[in-house]
Parts: sequence; C-alpha cells; structure tokens
Amino acid sequence: MATITNSFIFKSPASLSVSLSSHPNKLLPLSSLQFLSTQAQSSSCGSGWQQSRVITRATSSAASGAKKASEERVQKVHSIEEFDDALRAAKNRLVVVEYASSDSLESSQIYPFMVDLSRQCNDVEFLLVMGDESDKTRDLCKREKIDKVPHFSFYKSMEKIHEEEGIGPERLVGDVLYYGDSHSAVVQLHSREDVEKLIEENKEGHKLVVLDVGLKHCGPCVKVYPTVLKLSRQMADSVVFARMNGDENDSCMQFLRDMDVVEVPTFLFIRDGVIRGRYVGSGKGELIGEILRYQGQARSGPKDILN
Repeated sequence: MATITNSFIFKSPASLSVSLSSHPNKLLPLSSLQFLSTQAQSSSCGSGWQQSRVITRATSSAASGAKKASEERVQKVHSIEEFDDALRAAKNRLVVVEYASSDSLESSQIYPFMVDLSRQCNDVEFLLVMGDESDKTRDLCKREKIDKVPHFSFYKSMEKIHEEEGIGPERLVGDVLYYGDSHSAVVQLHSREDVEKLIEENKEGHKLVVLDVGLKHCGPCVKVYPTVLKLSRQMADSVVFARMNGDENDSCMQFLRDMDVVEVPTFLFIRDGVIRGRYVGSGKGELIGEILRYQGQARSGPKDILN
C-alpha cells in the first residue's frame, strides 16, 4: 500500500517495494562494454495475456532481435526527429518505449515480451531505441535522461507519464495495462461529477459499484490492476468496476479527501449511492472476497456519497 500525505505524495512500505540492488534484473550503463549474466524471468498477466515463450540464455543481442521489428508492431527509431514524429502520430494513445543496447543481455531477454505485448495491445504503440546504435540515438537518450538499460518510458500526448528501470515481464505487462487501459470494462473517472453520474446510472439496477482509487505512480496499484480488469469482465452482469487516479487533477484529489482515502490502492464498494465498505490493499484473494461480501450485503450504510 502507499500512504497519501497532504501533498498526495506516496511512499511504498519496504514489503511492497523492490530494491534494485537485490533485483535479478540488474541495470547496464549505456557506456559499459561488459555485462554479468543474470537469471531470466518469466511470468504471465492476470488480465488474460499469457506468456507464450520460454526465455533461455540469449544467443543473440537485442540488436539482432530488433531486425525483426519491422515484422512486428514494434517500431525502431533512430533519431530525435523520428522519436518525436512517432509520439506525435500516436496522439493520445499510450506509447511504450524500450531503451536498450546491443551488449545488454537484459535488453535481449525483455524484448520478446514487448513484442508479444505489441501483438495483444492494438491500441498501444511500441518503440525501440538502441542507445548505442549511433550518435543520434545517444543524443536521444541524453535528452530523455536515460543512462541505464533496459529502461521503459511511457508517453501520452507527447508527455512522459511514467518510467521504470530493471523491470521484469510481469511488471511490464502490469504497467502497459495500467497506463494504457482505455477500452476495457473498467470505467475511467476523472472527477467527482463522473463518480456521481456513474452511481446514478446504476441506482435503478442496484448494481454494486467497485471504485478503484489509486495514484499514477503507485506500484501496488499497478500490481492489482490486472486482477481488476479480469474481474470486470467476469462479473460484468452484476458488478460495475471503475477507476480514479487521485493525482490526476484537483477534483480527484478533493474526492479522495472527502472519502477519507489515506492509502492506495483503496477500493470503495458502493450500492444505491451508499458506501457499504472499503478494502485497502492489493491482495487478489482479499479483494475478491470483499467484492463477494458486499454483493450480498443489505442496502443500508453509513455514508451517502451523493450528499
């Protein structure tokens, strides 16, 4: 969980954070010419995306893998101009950029997962930048302040919204779903007015509304989101799932304060305009149990959200 301070800055407790010094995906400086071998990672995503390949010790570099990029949905860019053109062409779609180098084993290991994701996520654009390819790509990395690889940056509307270093496949999948989700069964809310409208729309049918409240750069929020997506599809007939990022704008921040949200992710369970309860945390089993609990709860509660 992450705690929200008065300025809505969060800090994750040690039990939910990852120390890069002990993480198996060590980072390779762009200037380095050697790399110590590390253990490959494999994982799958709870949203239904499944790992389709087993990663073995790399026998080719990320550069050779990049030669196949033209056959995939991963676009290789070679300069600042090409990079900016790609971001501009994407408009408001999510753009995922991997910064890699030809002598990074980690880059070659994570690249196939990005290729798989590009096949699955048609509304997301994927770019590959080989930082040691030329002076032009080195200038691009310098402008974007990239000094270690593999490095992933996430952009929307020409703006960098998130970045990560040293992540494995599971976290990459979670990040893409969390920052790129715009067409799923989870309703995206951007203000208190959006919340009130959603609740009014579901009063007549007495549906349970599960509101996932988080922050843009909250690790536990990203971790639990694939579960939220999967549940939103499985329970579409009886439960409405929605999401709000508290640090998106002033209206969202004020809504979090009004709802006494001090840690994220927080899930609010709402029926007939009344908050029945809440769950704070990112545990899959606990979240499912709480949803089932409030699905069957009688229609009475302590706090009417619309008043």
